[in-house]
Amino acid sequence: MRVELRDVSKGRKGRALPLTSLSFETGEAILAAAETEQRPTVLGLLASGRMRPDAGTVTIDGEANRALMRRRIALVDAPDVSDPDSNVLFAGVVAEQLMFAGHHSNPIAARRWLASYGMKELATTPISDVPPEARLRALCELAVLRSGVTGLVVVSPDRHGGHPLVWWRLAQDFASRDFAVLMIAGRASEWTIQHEHDIRQIGKAEGDLRALGMLEERAGAWAQSGGTPLPEVEGHDRRSRKAIEGQS
Repeated sequence: MRVELRDVSKGRKGRALPLTSLSFETGEAILAAAETEQRPTVLGLLASGRMRPDAGTVTIDGEANRALMRRRIALVDAPDVSDPDSNVLFAGVVAEQLMFAGHHSNPIAARRWLASYGMKELATTPISDVPPEARLRALCELAVLRSGVTGLVVVSPDRHGGHPLVWWRLAQDFASRDFAVLMIAGRASEWTIQHEHDIRQIGKAEGDLRALGMLEERAGAWAQSGGTPLPEVEGHDRRSRKAIEGQS
């Protein structure tokens, strides 16, 4: 499956969504940057066949067929469109999505489903308080249970917090399972993902410096000035020293 948006826009003078072109296909995860409160959702609606563009074309496998797109593409967690009500318990969200997928949707089935993904302890947590990674994993896994779904359009996963590389890894995981995945997020998340290699190299260099004791003086000076050391520094230093000692 290949979905292509070519020179689409929405609203007067493109205010709801300026001129945009992108494509995503089976076995691929794509990130599209969209900012302001409204634009990510508008782009998600267009990319999943749930809204008609004011300009440009949207096709699935070369055909303008929005009904087919709606059957094949799940719109995940789009604000005010497909996101769960913030007060609903996690198990309740799961039960509802299992029902949409044609599965048993009673409380026991919902809890069993959560347990199968290591989320049983979150069953009675309101969805708004579920950690970002667990929330997105559950909503995506439940979406692909629906018959015929081969693509995911996920809207603004960064609004829940967490590290962008975490949900980007999730997108890549679904792509490796032969789903077409479009993630729509802000430019800060886009920058983080584009510079993943550099960020990892910086983190590794900092870890090596800590292991060699070269950052301890700075941490000590900060503590003496009234600052509070980060609680993970000591544990990180210890693990890093062990790793280096093991290499020597």
